[in-house]
Amino acid sequence: MKTMGEDKTLDLILRQARSHGEFHDRPVDVALLRAAHEIMKWGPTTANSQPARILYLFSREARERMRPALSPVNLEKTMKAPLVAIVAYDTRFYEFLPRMYHKPDAINWYNKPAVAEVNAFRNSSLQGAYLIIALRAVGLDCGAMSGFDNAKLDAAFFPDGRLKSNFLINIGYGTGAGIPPRNPRFAFDEQCRIL
Repeated sequence: MKTMGEDKTLDLILRQARSHGEFHDRPVDVALLRAAHEIMKWGPTTANSQPARILYLFSREARERMRPALSPVNLEKTMKAPLVAIVAYDTRFYEFLPRMYHKPDAINWYNKPAVAEVNAFRNSSLQGAYLIIALRAVGLDCGAMSGFDNAKLDAAFFPDGRLKSNFLINIGYGTGAGIPPRNPRFAFDEQCRIL
């Protein structure tokens, strides 16, 4: 039996949360990002690989470097957001496995570029989702997006090629303006099978 507090939490992080495109002109405290990290870091990843690397762009100058990579539909809202996170992944995450995973030889499972790439992308996507939930849990609103040119963004922020961008998250305190009615979701029987 769920308590009322559990219901409120579920509403906050998923059931009532929405993707925001417009934010109040209010700064985001780094302490909230640290608090969100303390939540998201516990989300599971393959072999505890934790390949996600998050670059938080607070300054106008940093966002100007991002401008050429943004699609027209995402340009204005991203440039106006109080904070933008680049969720990226470390293509050589496996170098940390001897420290991060209880089987040190796991480094050898992923040290081939094609294997590392697919696992880094998959697990950084998971970690990015955990981050969105964690940011919502600490009271922030998010607008995640993939409408940008990864190659241009990577050239601007990760020129050595070790890190690669996955997706962006605009972060702040949403105004609620411009949010369309909630779109439908698939029912269990439409999306799931039991064998």
